[in-house]
Amino acid sequence: MSDSEIFVSVGRRKTSVARARLTKGSGKLTVNDKPIDEYCNTDQLSMLALRPLACTSMRNAVDADISVKGGGPVGQAGAISHALARALQKMDDSLRAVLKQNGLITRDPRSKERKKSGQPGARKRFQFSKR
Repeated sequence: MSDSEIFVSVGRRKTSVARARLTKGSGKLTVNDKPIDEYCNTDQLSMLALRPLACTSMRNAVDADISVKGGGPVGQAGAISHALARALQKMDDSLRAVLKQNGLITRDPRSKERKKSGQPGARKRFQFSKR
Protein backbone atom coordinates (compact mmCIF):
# COMPACT_ATOMS: atom_id res chain seq x y z
CA MET A 1 0.00 0.00 0.00
CA SER A 2 1.40 3.42 -0.98
CA ASP A 3 1.09 6.52 1.24
CA SER A 4 -1.08 8.45 -1.22
CA GLU A 5 -3.62 5.66 -1.69
CA ILE A 6 -7.24 6.71 -1.09
CA PHE A 7 -9.87 4.31 0.24
CA VAL A 8 -13.45 5.28 -0.58
CA SER A 9 -16.55 3.76 1.00
CA VAL A 10 -20.24 4.44 1.57
CA GLY A 11 -22.08 4.03 4.87
CA ARG A 12 -25.82 4.21 5.47
CA ARG A 13 -28.14 4.50 8.46
CA LYS A 14 -31.89 5.27 8.37
CA THR A 15 -32.12 7.85 5.54
CA SER A 16 -28.55 9.17 5.87
CA VAL A 17 -25.77 8.40 3.40
CA ALA A 18 -22.09 9.08 4.18
CA ARG A 19 -19.16 8.85 1.77
CA ALA A 20 -15.74 8.53 3.38
CA ARG A 21 -12.33 9.07 1.76
CA LEU A 22 -9.57 7.65 3.95
CA THR A 23 -5.83 8.22 3.59
CA LYS A 24 -2.80 7.60 5.81
CA GLY A 25 -2.20 10.72 7.87
CA SER A 26 -2.20 12.38 11.27
CA GLY A 27 -5.83 12.20 12.41
CA LYS A 28 -7.40 15.14 10.53
CA LEU A 29 -11.13 14.42 10.19
CA THR A 30 -13.56 16.65 8.31
CA VAL A 31 -17.29 16.19 7.75
CA ASN A 32 -18.89 18.39 5.06
CA ASP A 33 -15.79 20.65 5.18
CA LYS A 34 -16.03 21.19 8.97
CA PRO A 35 -13.95 19.58 11.74
CA ILE A 36 -15.77 16.55 13.15
CA ASP A 37 -16.05 18.05 16.66
CA GLU A 38 -17.78 21.09 15.18
CA TYR A 39 -20.10 19.01 12.97
CA CYS A 40 -21.16 16.50 15.66
CA ASN A 41 -22.67 18.81 18.29
CA THR A 42 -22.42 16.46 21.27
CA ASP A 43 -19.67 14.19 22.60
CA GLN A 44 -22.05 11.25 22.33
CA LEU A 45 -22.53 11.79 18.57
CA SER A 46 -18.81 12.23 17.89
CA MET A 47 -18.05 9.08 19.94
CA LEU A 48 -20.64 7.15 17.91
CA ALA A 49 -19.22 8.44 14.61
CA LEU A 50 -15.59 7.68 15.56
CA ARG A 51 -16.15 4.24 17.13
CA PRO A 52 -14.41 2.35 14.29
CA LEU A 53 -11.26 4.46 14.73
CA ALA A 54 -11.34 4.01 18.52
CA CYS A 55 -11.82 0.21 18.31
CA THR A 56 -8.91 -0.19 15.89
CA SER A 57 -6.63 2.44 17.54
CA MET A 58 -6.34 4.31 14.22
CA ARG A 59 -7.59 7.73 15.45
CA ASN A 60 -4.24 9.45 14.85
CA ALA A 61 -3.08 7.26 11.96
CA VAL A 62 -5.58 8.24 9.23
CA ASP A 63 -7.10 11.36 7.68
CA ALA A 64 -10.73 11.22 6.61
CA ASP A 65 -12.78 13.51 4.39
CA ILE A 66 -16.45 12.63 4.83
CA SER A 67 -19.52 13.99 3.07
CA VAL A 68 -22.88 13.14 4.58
CA LYS A 69 -26.43 14.03 3.63
CA GLY A 70 -29.98 13.12 4.57
CA GLY A 71 -31.56 12.23 7.90
CA GLY A 72 -30.88 13.76 11.29
CA PRO A 73 -27.85 14.01 13.58
CA VAL A 74 -28.04 10.46 15.00
CA GLY A 75 -28.62 8.83 11.61
CA GLN A 76 -25.75 10.84 10.13
CA ALA A 77 -23.40 9.81 12.96
CA GLY A 78 -24.34 6.16 12.37
CA ALA A 79 -23.74 6.54 8.63
CA ILE A 80 -20.32 8.11 9.26
CA SER A 81 -19.43 5.21 11.58
CA HIS A 82 -20.49 2.65 8.95
CA ALA A 83 -18.54 4.42 6.18
CA LEU A 84 -15.37 4.66 8.32
CA ALA A 85 -15.60 0.97 9.28
CA ARG A 86 -15.93 -0.10 5.64
CA ALA A 87 -13.05 2.17 4.56
CA LEU A 88 -10.80 0.82 7.34
CA GLN A 89 -11.60 -2.72 6.22
CA LYS A 90 -10.59 -1.84 2.65
CA MET A 91 -7.40 -0.25 3.94
CA ASP A 92 -6.34 -3.20 6.11
CA ASP A 93 -8.27 -6.47 5.91
CA SER A 94 -6.81 -7.67 9.22
CA LEU A 95 -8.97 -5.05 11.02
CA ARG A 96 -12.13 -6.84 9.84
CA ALA A 97 -12.26 -9.19 12.85
CA VAL A 98 -12.16 -6.31 15.37
CA LEU A 99 -14.72 -4.25 13.44
CA LYS A 100 -17.05 -7.24 13.01
CA GLN A 101 -16.75 -8.16 16.69
CA ASN A 102 -17.91 -4.64 17.65
CA GLY A 103 -20.80 -4.79 15.15
CA LEU A 104 -19.50 -1.96 12.97
CA ILE A 105 -19.44 -3.66 9.56
CA THR A 106 -23.12 -4.67 9.57
CA ARG A 107 -25.53 -2.06 8.21
CA ASP A 108 -28.28 -1.27 10.74
CA PRO A 109 -31.46 -2.13 8.81
CA ARG A 110 -33.84 -0.28 11.14
CA SER A 111 -35.66 2.63 9.55
CA LYS A 112 -38.94 4.45 10.02
CA GLU A 113 -42.02 2.32 9.34
CA ARG A 114 -44.37 3.80 6.79
CA LYS A 115 -47.76 5.28 7.70
CA LYS A 116 -50.69 3.06 6.72
CA SER A 117 -53.94 4.36 5.25
CA GLY A 118 -56.93 4.35 7.61
CA GLN A 119 -54.66 5.03 10.61
CA PRO A 120 -53.06 8.19 12.01
CA GLY A 121 -49.57 6.64 12.05
CA ALA A 122 -47.62 3.47 11.31
CA ARG A 123 -49.25 1.42 14.08
CA LYS A 124 -51.59 3.73 15.97
CA ARG A 125 -55.29 3.29 15.23
CA PHE A 126 -58.06 5.85 15.31
CA GLN A 127 -60.15 5.60 18.49
CA PHE A 128 -62.70 2.77 18.34
CA SER A 129 -66.28 3.65 19.20
CA LYS A 130 -68.64 0.78 19.93
CA ARG A 131 -71.76 2.99 19.71
